Amino acid sequence: MRPKVAVIYNEPLPSRYTDMGEGKAIAGVLDETAAVRRALEELEYPVCEVSLKPPLEQAWETLNDLRTDVVFNLFEGFDGRAETEAMVANILAALGLPYTGCPAYVLSLALDKVRSKSIIESMGVETPKCQVIRPGTLQSFSLTYPCIVKPVGEDASHGISEESVVNDYGALESQVKKISQLFGGKALVEEFVDGREFNVTVMGAREAVVLPVSEITYSLPSDKPKLLTFDAKWDLQSMYYRGTRAVCPAVVDDDLRSRINDMALNIYKLLGCRGYARVDMRMNQSGRVMVLEVNPNPDISPESGAARQAAAAGMSFRQFIERILIYALEGVSSDASCTVHDWSG
Repeated sequence: MRPKVAVIYNEPLPSRYTDMGEGKAIAGVLDETAAVRRALEELEYPVCEVSLKPPLEQAWETLNDLRTDVVFNLFEGFDGRAETEAMVANILAALGLPYTGCPAYVLSLALDKVRSKSIIESMGVETPKCQVIRPGTLQSFSLTYPCIVKPVGEDASHGISEESVVNDYGALESQVKKISQLFGGKALVEEFVDGREFNVTVMGAREAVVLPVSEITYSLPSDKPKLLTFDAKWDLQSMYYRGTRAVCPAVVDDDLRSRINDMALNIYKLLGCRGYARVDMRMNQSGRVMVLEVNPNPDISPESGAARQAAAAGMSFRQFIERILIYALEGVSSDASCTVHDWSG
């Protein structure tokens, strides 16, 4: 008999994202949840959907009442409390419930971008230089323009627009104030790398695999910065959506593909990821690949980059979802062995 699966997610509620005009990303969890549920039902798993609402104590009670064998974890945190994503994973672990995706400490680490970048650098991998700056500490700025100003602990490209890339102090000051006001009183300022952009998904259990590399390509006016803005992901009518395209598998030579694969796999192991995670990278002017960030539990809806890479590896969406589930059922420890599978052919 197939195990019972509870698909958990955060109930989309009116929030600051709605006020900012970025509510589409929050509502997107409903489409992702529906797609995962359909895939599991087609595979004949007994499935139920469970929406979690604040406060966290109520979420704990909801999870404690679950009668399931495994949790498919699509919870992304409550509005204004990004740390609750990791807290819910901790609750699942405390309740002894197997769950999909990365463990709580990895989810927490991903929110601390400066610390995670420091760990990545410790293994000899380059990342863009960065600073956490508040409006009152702008005088400490010591990076080289152009820079990108973004939230310290957000995903789904929240807060990222063409104004995010700054070339002078006036633009820096304006953007730091804006992001600080909207996202917790501070901003992450990072030297902007304007080269080829890649991302790769790693799926991990006792043996982890690297899916085919994807490249983000841009066809934008020359005065527009090439970056994956919120509009590029969510606003179908925007210039950035029309001018941004994912190419998978990426057109890269064997040497570059090998470097990207090895880098992604080593980072995945170093940070203790499991289940699935995405590593975002860009090339600098010297042709060196630099890691921008690691995204544990990225979007896995049918139109997502992760699902696209799985399809390029020969997996149907149902197979992709079932593989994620199986990793959770295997109860894998963070020191699992990992290998690179060559999906290029």
